[in-house]
Amino acid sequence: MSAMGASDRTSDRTLERSDSGPAARVVLVTGVSRFLGARVATALQSEPGIERVIGVDTITPTMPLGRTEFVRVDIRTPSIARLIASAEVDTVVHLNLVTAPVGPRPKMKEFNVIGTMQLLAACQRSPAMRKLVVRSSAAVYGSSPRDHAVFTEEDEPVEAPSSGYARDAVEVEGYVRGLLRRRSDLTVSVLRFANFLGPGVDSPLSRYLRMPVVPTVLGFDPRLQFVHVDDGIEVLRRMTVEDHPGTFNVAGDGVLLLSQALRRAGRQNLPLPGPTLSVLGDLGRRFARLPGFSPEFVRWLTYGRVVDITRLVDELTWRPKHGSEATFAEFVQAQGLGQGFPVELLDRLARLLGDPR
Repeated sequence: MSAMGASDRTSDRTLERSDSGPAARVVLVTGVSRFLGARVATALQSEPGIERVIGVDTITPTMPLGRTEFVRVDIRTPSIARLIASAEVDTVVHLNLVTAPVGPRPKMKEFNVIGTMQLLAACQRSPAMRKLVVRSSAAVYGSSPRDHAVFTEEDEPVEAPSSGYARDAVEVEGYVRGLLRRRSDLTVSVLRFANFLGPGVDSPLSRYLRMPVVPTVLGFDPRLQFVHVDDGIEVLRRMTVEDHPGTFNVAGDGVLLLSQALRRAGRQNLPLPGPTLSVLGDLGRRFARLPGFSPEFVRWLTYGRVVDITRLVDELTWRPKHGSEATFAEFVQAQGLGQGFPVELLDRLARLLGDPR
């Protein structure tokens, strides 16, 4: 087929979309070996407007993917561009933000930043591309004693993240903005998620909360927000099948103090100075296979973070079904945690007894 013929097919496809709405789409989902990617790919299969779902990752998923076509591809390599071009992918859902340490820090940065750069370059070159949905993190706002009480999407961090996946997320968003400047025809949605909790979630936070004795930062009781897995998947599904360009915070309504969360989970806490917590976390990760505590995680345990979701609710005319409290309660039940007492009674007793937690 000549280059002119390929160009004619692309023009015909573009005309079809502009005249009668989006054609049957080919969606590529990155990171399908992890819970979020697998669940999102499965959810998209039942959408009538989607012809194919292609899932990519470097390792074979353990979760069933239904009719999703799994392709082993490292997005850090040029192979991702060949796949996007050959399959005529027109929608990419990029979920491959690694938030847990995967070995040396440079390797984690390669997955997050270099992989995203290669993926976005492939999207830029593909004439079939029309939509990009990117998983980011509320960690881009950082955690600081001088933070806003509630972050909106327009707010800048008081102290920008300087390390770890939070810094990676900042860089990823910068590259996404660069792509949009070069391809203004694309519909791009960036989702800044609070911490996920729910059945099947394995993250630094879930492992931290399952520790028999939970270290906390001495003198601090941060405000926390959570996203239920089902709500996160629904947001990603809506952003994929509908056009909602822009940047959106995603979190469950309400907040929990860390002290409340630990009481409800029946966990004993061990207050430690922040630097000590970091050192012990590193030792535990190296020698006892316990979760390590990255600098951004320790700052979050110190100062917390709360985001406003008004823009998301207004844009989708939809509100997450699970608030932060309800999400945490389901996590506690699924993990078999808790002390069997009503949470209201636990909180009242703590206030009466002057529990510093």
